[in-house]
Amino acid sequence: MVIGAASGMGTAVARLLAPRGRLLLADLDRRGLQEVADQLRGSVGTEDLAVMECDVTEQAQVEALAAHTGELGALVMTAGLSPSMASGRRIYDVNLMGTERVLAAFETTLAPGSAAVCFASMAAHLLSPDANLDAILDEPGSPEFFARLAAAGIDPEQPQFAYALSKRGVVRLVRRRSQAWGAVGARLLSLSPGIVDTGMGRLEASNEPSMATMVHTSPLARMATPEEIARVAAFLVSDDASFMTGTDVLVDGGCVATSTNPQPEENP
Repeated sequence: MVIGAASGMGTAVARLLAPRGRLLLADLDRRGLQEVADQLRGSVGTEDLAVMECDVTEQAQVEALAAHTGELGALVMTAGLSPSMASGRRIYDVNLMGTERVLAAFETTLAPGSAAVCFASMAAHLLSPDANLDAILDEPGSPEFFARLAAAGIDPEQPQFAYALSKRGVVRLVRRRSQAWGAVGARLLSLSPGIVDTGMGRLEASNEPSMATMVHTSPLARMATPEEIARVAAFLVSDDASFMTGTDVLVDGGCVATSTNPQPEENP
């Protein structure tokens, strides 16, 4: 299953997973979802490909998706919002609370060998450690979540910080829930892409000029392609990664390493 399959990295993941067997694609964008499914019909039989519209902020839709799945093989959760796409509260609701809803619903479908990858972001790695904020992020379902953020001096409506914090919350959520998954022989990981050449990535780059500098000064000095990120996700849900769980995999072309350990300027 791929949640967020209608565009960007989700579509790239769907293309890679299609030859592996039965595939269920989910997204809020029904039209985009159907277009991707039509493209994949050549590599997977009609009977092995299904689509379902799903808004991860709607508990009933998430539970319906899990109920339709049966026993889980592999799940890749790419659905999310970037800072230019929504208000801060909406970003938290989709990126962090939506991921929590999905994991909770699919825990009823786990079996030995089940694996899931939840997309986080390198933005989570660029935040300074803050135990107080982490304690808030670890309870995204609390009715006091936004009030606690405000009390900590964080504006819940600020989209840039909401994005980074929500993705840090995803990393921590995966770490916490991996124990329960492991108890039934299932694996759970997060994946943190860097700056990726997708519609969302280009939108953010146009609104945030500092991203161009991050790309230029990174070791590989380029954006990732969606396929490069998708190949890592496909590996993580495969048996080749059978001893990997409860951790985050950073795939950022070295951006975080350069940002946290800036190189000295060359002498003229």
